[in-house]
Formats: sequence, C-alpha cells, structure tokens
Amino acid sequence: MEKFTLEILFQIIGIGSASGLFFNNDSLYVIGDNSGFLYEYNMQNQQLSQHALIDNPTQNIPKNIKPDFESIAHHNDTLYIFGSGSTENRNKMIAFDLKSKTVLQKNNLVDLYALMQNFGDIKPEDFNLEGAIFDGENWYLFNRGNGVSNKNTIFTIHAKNLGEEFALISVNYKLPKIKGVRSSFTDAILVEGKIYFLSTAEDTKSTYDDGEVLGSFIGRIDLKTMKIDFTQKITSTHKFEGLTLYKKENNKIEFLLCEDNDTDLLETKIFKLTLPVK
Repeated sequence: MEKFTLEILFQIIGIGSASGLFFNNDSLYVIGDNSGFLYEYNMQNQQLSQHALIDNPTQNIPKNIKPDFESIAHHNDTLYIFGSGSTENRNKMIAFDLKSKTVLQKNNLVDLYALMQNFGDIKPEDFNLEGAIFDGENWYLFNRGNGVSNKNTIFTIHAKNLGEEFALISVNYKLPKIKGVRSSFTDAILVEGKIYFLSTAEDTKSTYDDGEVLGSFIGRIDLKTMKIDFTQKITSTHKFEGLTLYKKENNKIEFLLCEDNDTDLLETKIFKLTLPVK
C-alpha cells in the first residue's frame, strides 16, 4: 500500500460519541451511540442542527437504556440508521428522509437479529452490528467481532425491504491484529463495487464494555469475491467508528472519519483520510 495521509479537518461542538456519518451536498450527517438524534452539520456555514430519531431524545442517554445507533446506510434519498443489537434495547432501525428531514419509519429488528445470530452461529453476547450498506437490492450488515468469539462477520441480506422474504449469506473474516489483539469491524461503505471498511483493535472481550484502544485499520473488500484486497493501519491511538466518501479523483480517494471517544463530552473531531486509488 502506498502512503496515506490522515489529518484533522475540523471539530464539531455539540456531538459526542460519534459512531457513524454520511456526507452529502456540503452536509455531514452524524449519529452518536449515546444519542437519540441524527445531527446535520453544514460544512459551509458551520451550522449544526439535530433531528429526533426516537421519542423524548437526549444527547447522552444512559448506557443501559440507549438505542446504541452505530451505523448508517444510504440509498437514494433515505438514510437507514441501525442499532447494534448488542442488548434488547438496541434493535431499532430508523428510516430518515433527506428531503423532508423527517423519520419515515421505525422498525424493531429483534426477530431478524435473532435469525442472524442463529444463522451465523454468533452468541447474543457476541452480536454487535457496527456497519451497514444498502445498494437497493442487498443489505450488508457488519458484526464487530469484539466479543469472546471474535466473529467478524458480514451478513448479506438479499431483499429490497427488511420486512419481506429474503435470502441470507454470512462470511467470516480474520482481520489484522495489533499487539496480539484482533481488530474488528467498526464501519463500512460501498464505492464502485468495493467495500471500504474500518476496523479497530480494542483490548476487551465484551461488546458492552470498552477497553484500551490500540489502533485502527482501513481495508477494502471486492464485492464480487467478498475477499479482502488490502488492509492498512492508519492510527495507533484512535477508535474510528464512522466512514463516508468525501471525494474521489483518478489517482486518490478521500474519506471523512469520526471517532468514538467513549465519553459524555459533546465534541467530535472529523478526520480526512486520503488513499491512493489502485
């Protein structure tokens, strides 16, 4: 892999524990795993607004009852925001319309998540979805293998709607280690037939409790073969949990990243990662 660059682009005051983001038309949409809001940050005028995703939302919901929104998928004019499924409170999927800036629907995916656990042979305590992609025909949901079993799994659900009949495939991955700790999926996006993903090494055996952050990787998977093209360590200190496409040119691709600081502090740094395109 050729040289990459990673830099802090700007900081947003008012968002904490950022766990997913989506860039569109100068606006950056951000979710936080402690929050009941979808945040919209206009990068031109530096204005921050928020949209309620749940009833009676707050900025810092207690850990034992939070919906734990960890991933955003985008298709056409809709954002799909997923709870991690790591506890019974975390099974929501919210569809949000980008034009009207309103919630279209709220789904409880408890039955789907239970089926995925059974199909992928993942114990409930090891189930923790942290990435989501929707291409209009297939959903790709990424289980973060930071539990005891280290199950880094991509579930492919062939269905236009998660409420209809579907075909299900699961593929397990061994992601790179740092200091003997295997990294695990924290987000993913689809760019021209390639899945770009983030993975973080965190010294914990729990999907619930945080541990020492050892670093993060960027990687790529070919959608046709579902095999990893490359992985590249990009930091030894940051727990990157959000990834979105910023710009793509002939010889380089730029992403925006956000970091989960695992605190109640309402500050979020947005990073820019630049990679050569091969």
